[in-house]
Amino acid sequence: MTKDEIFVFNPHVKQPLEKPFYFGVVGLAHAHINGMCAGLKGEGATLKAIYDDDKALLDEFVKKNPEVKVYDTLEELLADDEISLIASAAIPSHRADLAIRSMRAGKDFFVDKAPLITFEELDAVKACCRETGKKLFVYYSEFMHVEAAIYAKQLIERGVIGDVCHIDIFAPHTLAANTRPDWFFSRKDTSGILTDIGSHQFQQFLEYSGADNATVCSARVDNYFNKHYTEFDDFGDATLTAENGVTGYVRIDWLSPTGIQTWGDGRVTIIGSRGYIELRKYCNIGYPKTINNVLVATNDGAFIECVTGKVGYPYFARLIEDCINRTDTAMSPEQTFNAIELAMTAQKMGLEYKATLK
Repeated sequence: MTKDEIFVFNPHVKQPLEKPFYFGVVGLAHAHINGMCAGLKGEGATLKAIYDDDKALLDEFVKKNPEVKVYDTLEELLADDEISLIASAAIPSHRADLAIRSMRAGKDFFVDKAPLITFEELDAVKACCRETGKKLFVYYSEFMHVEAAIYAKQLIERGVIGDVCHIDIFAPHTLAANTRPDWFFSRKDTSGILTDIGSHQFQQFLEYSGADNATVCSARVDNYFNKHYTEFDDFGDATLTAENGVTGYVRIDWLSPTGIQTWGDGRVTIIGSRGYIELRKYCNIGYPKTINNVLVATNDGAFIECVTGKVGYPYFARLIEDCINRTDTAMSPEQTFNAIELAMTAQKMGLEYKATLK
């Protein structure tokens, strides 16, 4: 295949909604709420209402979204029958309870990763979805809000690299500790690195492997350079085997240097029977500053393309359609729940491994 045959684009095109689709926001603890709202509004959804008990965060959000109605209590917002969906980036330890309260109030729930942080919460949220018929959507932004990541899936589906056999995912993050709230360093609020930001990587592994589930073969967590935060992990990694035999390795850390001038040098390598894909998502060190770099190597040659503005973000339109039509086109419930279960399993194994070193 030539470069022109490999890099064929069918960009997502926004389709107008037949009638208004209203959503509300509850929980502003993580800035990801801004991307979540932007994605929904970009597909025609209407942000109607907001509730948060943190006045500073609330005031900042209202400045950015002056059209939003501020409710004084969560109960008032959940009683608004016009609202179909609740979006939330609350403290991770609060998310499962908010999901259950929202679904029992008749709303679907769109939550930042990690959507929950304990196995008990996982069982409770799954049960609530079954009982209410409502849906849980998770903002795995490192896939659904990155054009390079979306395009890699399209290349796999077109068979450009043949059958996938192995996937490596690297996700270094910049800590910027002085900008983080206290809950960020609390294990009871976040569980740890593999549960929290690691859930992104487990979701991508399932996405690219084409499997609904996988087994965590090994996992480690540690705190190498930030020991004054006694409940914090600044490093984590894991090996996986998907139910279809695809193997993988994920590495997450809070050790990314500030010199790269972005929050992290996220990279993915997907190895297939006829070639491989490498994603340099947020930067390409040593080259002009670009994001969404997709590299493809096959027997026909090696090529690179920046795909910014050429793919779009179809997840958000599918999410809205799923809420309206009660379908599962944005992400299967199996992948949604299995990604976080894998992340929590890896976190547990990593802590057990760390305990053996003492």
